[in-house]
Amino acid sequence: MRVLGIDHGNVRIGLALSDESGAVARPLQIVKHVSREADAETVARIAAEKEAKLIVIGLPTDSDGNIGHQARKVQRWAEALKQATAIPIELWDETFSSQEADTLPAHKRGEPNDALAAALILQSYLDSHPQPPNHPTT
Repeated sequence: MRVLGIDHGNVRIGLALSDESGAVARPLQIVKHVSREADAETVARIAAEKEAKLIVIGLPTDSDGNIGHQARKVQRWAEALKQATAIPIELWDETFSSQEADTLPAHKRGEPNDALAAALILQSYLDSHPQPPNHPTT
């Protein structure tokens, strides 16, 4: 099952996609912010094109796990995305994912790390939700 991961920011939205088995996440692309509704439509279209069966959105809680201003913005955007797609959506704690993405060897200094952060968020989700092996029916 393909899963789309999202790191939602004020300027850019990082996207990541899992492999077909739902085990490994990889950065996909960065979408530049336009408006809540336009961004939701764009991401919904990409999710459909990539045949995602689930969308995981990083929720930026503070170090105590509390919901702050940025997390509320992400929650409002998630609601807009729910209006744009029938694909199920889950929020997942993304604490420190952008900072962690900055430290990875794959990150090039000075370049946006949003898609890499989305991959970290998605991989964290996938690692916590292992898929059962597919057994073909005969």
